Amino acid sequence: MYAVILAGGTGERFWPLSRREKPKQFLSLLGSRSMLQLSMDRLSGLVNPADTYIVTEEKYKELVRQQLPELPLGNIICEYCGRDTAAAAGLAATYIQSRDPEGLMVVLPADHYIADIEEFQRIIQVAVRSARSGEWVVTIGIRPSRPETGYGYIQQGEAIEKLEGIPVYKTIAFHEKPDLKTAVEYLNQDNYLWNSGMFVWRVDLLLRLIAQYLPELNRGLAFIAENIGTEREAEVIGEVYEKLSRVSVDYGIMEKCNQALVIPASFGWDDVGSWTALGRYRESDQEGNVLESQGVFIDTRDCMIYAPQRVVATLGVEGLIIVNSQESLLVCSKDRAQEIKKVIEALKEAGYQDII
Repeated sequence: MYAVILAGGTGERFWPLSRREKPKQFLSLLGSRSMLQLSMDRLSGLVNPADTYIVTEEKYKELVRQQLPELPLGNIICEYCGRDTAAAAGLAATYIQSRDPEGLMVVLPADHYIADIEEFQRIIQVAVRSARSGEWVVTIGIRPSRPETGYGYIQQGEAIEKLEGIPVYKTIAFHEKPDLKTAVEYLNQDNYLWNSGMFVWRVDLLLRLIAQYLPELNRGLAFIAENIGTEREAEVIGEVYEKLSRVSVDYGIMEKCNQALVIPASFGWDDVGSWTALGRYRESDQEGNVLESQGVFIDTRDCMIYAPQRVVATLGVEGLIIVNSQESLLVCSKDRAQEIKKVIEALKEAGYQDII
């Protein structure tokens, strides 16, 4: 069994704290350990560091080395530019197949929060057993606790087996992020799960599915496979990636194939995708404010204020996110926290490239 942690994202919804030079997965948002380090920690006892791979962009290679010194240097796979999760997973599968043609691969995002590590490992072990035959791709679905418009959903079908008391289901469909009305409908039904972005499959099966549904990516990965271990390896990856389209695993493979299983789980999962999500894991005052700042907060309610190096004063505000970094200040309505990417695009167009 091999673990692959995808650590190439830019974490734009955590701007201005998350920047291109050090994005969200390398930040310590939930304690003293970074999100990447926490992802590695929860694999302890499940997968050896020698069998764990990190897929990231070349510019973050040194950050990975610094934060995960226990990881063999050869287990850092560099993409050179981001092309979404299908390319990242396919590249990792290509490397693992060169080492173990029928290796079983667990794909995990680097920037998620999981509270119950023991239950997480138990679910992964069940997923591994389901995927071992090479017939199925297995994903983990999270039982929803609220109507969430920031996550994709998995529609759960009939149960096909039970392993260690845990039922495993076929999937009916994968659904994109819904509007609030649809999210409420999903919550009121028993067979809609949050899409966690965690996958378990044998590498040979994944590469066959890529060949079937993503022929452009398949050609690129085949060229990379021919050059692994040669002097041209890095150059070839750069050449291939430059020409690839951005395609996610969900859209490129899971929505199309009929070999997908899902295991419902409840282990305290959150993708911590925005400032409002982070607020769920910080203590709040009597007015519902999450404060990481000194100052005075008069008639201030339901705000998240992150400015550890500043004295902040607020008066008569409600439902705001206020984040101060060394060079930038963000003021945003909490109900629009998922749209911070619009701010990033506007900053680019206005010529503020150096602060994003």
